[in-house]
Amino acid sequence: MKWRTTATIAMCGLLSLGLASPVQAGSKHSSPKHSSPKPPPPAKPGKAVDLDVMFIGAHPDDEAGQLAMLGYWNEYHGMKAGVITTTRGEGGGNATGLEEGPELGLLREDEERKAVGWAGIENIYNLDALDFWYTASAPLTEEVWGYQETLSRIVRVLRTTKPEVILTMNPSATQGNHGNHQKAAMLAVEAFYAAADPKAFPEQIKKEGLEPWRVSRIFQTGGSGTTGTNGPACETTFTPAEASNVIFGTWQGYESARHDGNRWNTVQTWARREYVTQGWGNSAFPTTNPANIGCNRLTLIDTRTPYPAPNVGAGTGALQGANLRAPGGLPLGTEVHVRPQNWEALAGQPLRVDTVLYAKKAITGAKVTLDVPAGWKVTGNGNVGTLTPGKEVVKSFTVTPPAQVTVGERFLINATLTSKKDGSGTSSARVQGTAPVRGTLEPLEEIADFREWSVRNKTQQLDALIESLLNIPSGGTRSVKVNLTNHGTRVQSGTVKLNVPAGFTVAQQQLAYSGLQPGARTSVTFTVTNSDTSLPTANRAPDNGAYRVGIETSFSGGSAIEPGAFNLVPTTTIPRAATAPVVDGHGHDHEYTGEVIDISTRWEGTAAPASDISGTAQFTYTDDALYGVFNITDDVLGTVLPAVDCKRPRRNDNIELGIDPRGNSANTSTVFNAALFPTTIDPANGNPPCFARERDNYQGGPETAPGLEIASVVTSNPYTGYRIEVKIPFSVLPDAIDPARMGLNILVNDSDTQDLSSQTRVGWSTWSGVRADPWRWGNAVLPGLTARPSAPKAPIMPDTAVQSVDSPQTILQSSWDGVAPGGYAKLADNTVKIKKVTKTNSKVSVELKVKQSGTARVFIWDGERVVAQTTANLSKDRTLVLPLSGALPAGSSVLVSYERGGATTGLAQQLR
Repeated sequence: MKWRTTATIAMCGLLSLGLASPVQAGSKHSSPKHSSPKPPPPAKPGKAVDLDVMFIGAHPDDEAGQLAMLGYWNEYHGMKAGVITTTRGEGGGNATGLEEGPELGLLREDEERKAVGWAGIENIYNLDALDFWYTASAPLTEEVWGYQETLSRIVRVLRTTKPEVILTMNPSATQGNHGNHQKAAMLAVEAFYAAADPKAFPEQIKKEGLEPWRVSRIFQTGGSGTTGTNGPACETTFTPAEASNVIFGTWQGYESARHDGNRWNTVQTWARREYVTQGWGNSAFPTTNPANIGCNRLTLIDTRTPYPAPNVGAGTGALQGANLRAPGGLPLGTEVHVRPQNWEALAGQPLRVDTVLYAKKAITGAKVTLDVPAGWKVTGNGNVGTLTPGKEVVKSFTVTPPAQVTVGERFLINATLTSKKDGSGTSSARVQGTAPVRGTLEPLEEIADFREWSVRNKTQQLDALIESLLNIPSGGTRSVKVNLTNHGTRVQSGTVKLNVPAGFTVAQQQLAYSGLQPGARTSVTFTVTNSDTSLPTANRAPDNGAYRVGIETSFSGGSAIEPGAFNLVPTTTIPRAATAPVVDGHGHDHEYTGEVIDISTRWEGTAAPASDISGTAQFTYTDDALYGVFNITDDVLGTVLPAVDCKRPRRNDNIELGIDPRGNSANTSTVFNAALFPTTIDPANGNPPCFARERDNYQGGPETAPGLEIASVVTSNPYTGYRIEVKIPFSVLPDAIDPARMGLNILVNDSDTQDLSSQTRVGWSTWSGVRADPWRWGNAVLPGLTARPSAPKAPIMPDTAVQSVDSPQTILQSSWDGVAPGGYAKLADNTVKIKKVTKTNSKVSVELKVKQSGTARVFIWDGERVVAQTTANLSKDRTLVLPLSGALPAGSSVLVSYERGGATTGLAQQLR
């Protein structure tokens, strides 16, 4: 993008204006003037839009929390932002109608365009990936989306639009993090590096005419820490929870002249209200008291360019050095990229640190120096002389930590580039104090995948604070593997001691290892038992259900302790039925003789008393089915859905029953999960209950679970709750049951409103995000059930992603911003042309001139809806006729997408 060099004056002037002479604010909750941005004039052939900032997310609305900041940057600092949205969110819920699949995807694209328009954003790039269902699994997301294909499109959009700054979501495998969000952010991080690498996707350079693009920096939205105060000072008084994190803030209280003087936190709420299908149409308004308005936070993942002190203020610290020249800073386009050889820093062991220098203009008298923590030593020659434009220079240093380094502590290494007359700038990287031999709990499959990814991309700082967790059934025994890695330069031998909390025992607490070569890995395995079955399970236990353990590893010259935690999951024994229950909604005592399971523990949402929401469950089984009865106490019946809308359970009152047949699933693609609704709007059939499979091996309605029976009793006059009884045939499960360790969970969604939203969620095995974490579900034993070998069914994924070539709004944008629909390769400008358009009262005729065969999709678009459309495969010039069913609305346009061999383009012409 064209860089700004007058930022200092603009920032200081705006800050003074906002505090001393505020623009007259609009009415507290009145809608400020706003209209969707009009498209700019068409781009010149071969010339694409040039952006400053790019947000990369997974779904429409992922950017919603950043719109105050992006709007402020746009209005007062001229920053032009775009949004890459990997999917259109067609797998999500719908609070306004029955649309789903592609139809819902187009609705959500429209909502997103309206929402970001409040922040002055005109460019949204949907990548047509499938939004299948909620998952916490990044590996599953990658499998569904296609890794190389999705990454290549992100890189293509970055190389085409050339933003200096990327904003993305949390890429780490932290508890409850949406797998789609995580994968989109991981791809964003990879794209940050790949876009600059001429060896990455070389066809984009050799065949498509793009050039490598060096994005200046990438941020994760949000930031953990404490703010000294709200108000404008939130930008200058923030202290990160992790001292080595670099976190910038932008106050949301700046006033927007373009929105009648409303503060940007209020404008952001108006934007949020555009996402009506997601139930946000009535989002509460924030405070209008400037002293109580907080900041958007951005946490630095990596940077090629120098940055100012994070608490610099004025709302633009995250941009300084990338888009805006910092006071006294280096010319824009100057890079100081700090790259330690290793993430692990060992006491007394030298570490090479490279500083990669680059400039757009000659920098004379250039010299780079390193600033290291107290007690550390640094050697190396940082003299550069003249930094030649367009030529990368690497200056290497040797950094040696002191004889004692705190294991697990993270340290900043700062590199400062000074010059004779062009200013100076500082950048940084992090390393972590590490023992010669590190012993850690064997990670879960999803976390192991992320850790390997972070090593490949040299972003281990993203993994450093991910908690190591394993589950143990209440009263049960399991193997606990500890992985050992030798980070030192000598062969190591020693012991590993597993220190467990009260209520747990270890068969042999200390185990030895020997002959571990430098860089090599090995493991030791302990046997751990929960010996005290009175310990609370799930998040009923203190510390959000984490029982802390310490892994004490000795090595030559010392020892170190690494943390870990056990999650204690509940267990139950399900008795065999003497005779199969009659599924009538009553669940008689003689039918269900097993444990009465309390399913009243809150795991998400607003705290509520037992009279508001609580419940119990009981189970039994026969040779061919599992039976369950659920008694729910509830004070208000939320929205009752029509039978045709029996899906997406987080919108009203219902129960979710999850079964992991083998008790070993890493994600929900290999489980059975049914949403059980107590009633529907279907008076002709007595308003019966219904069910739908959600987020599982085969999502869908009754056709996905033949033989499943459901019955209910709903109280009335007064309403005090409901009872549901269900039969789950074993034949519909995704695998044969392991009767010694079947995974089981019961979650209850409670809604007390009529706006298709739930307020409280309770259940049995309860943690944040547990609905997508079958490894933390409870365990059920079915004594007497014959064990059968595993016979897994392949997951059946939805296939409902709308394509950008079928989206009128995407085609319209492509026609003027020069970026191909869907992030695909762009067809040559002369591949297809709208030669002539004629219209009558009954039809519109569109003559297309084509140079290469392909598929044309033609739409008549009035700005809100499709008036007419047609699709044709073309090999030569042709006139396509679109019949009209009524008068042609004023201002309508002809939109054409053209697709050939994995490349696309978009055309538009207004009808006159």
